[in-house]
Amino acid sequence: MPEKKKVAKKATKKAAVKKVAKKAAKKAAVKKVAKKKAVANEAEIAEAAYLIFKNRVEKSLPGDAESDWLAAVEKVAS
Repeated sequence: MPEKKKVAKKATKKAAVKKVAKKAAKKAAVKKVAKKKAVANEAEIAEAAYLIFKNRVEKSLPGDAESDWLAAVEKVAS
């Protein structure tokens, strides 16, 4: 009987280790995707800032690159 308890305990411990490893792998994958998404967002913001700049210049409106960027950040975020 004590042998069965040892085997059950080992199996439980092994399952817990697998669960932790699986969770860590998933977390790493999520970080990788988040990093790619952040780069994509930066590209989207840059494109939106350019379009805002282009529109501002065509209409001879006051402003600067920083205000264009900030407006693009708000536009992409919404």
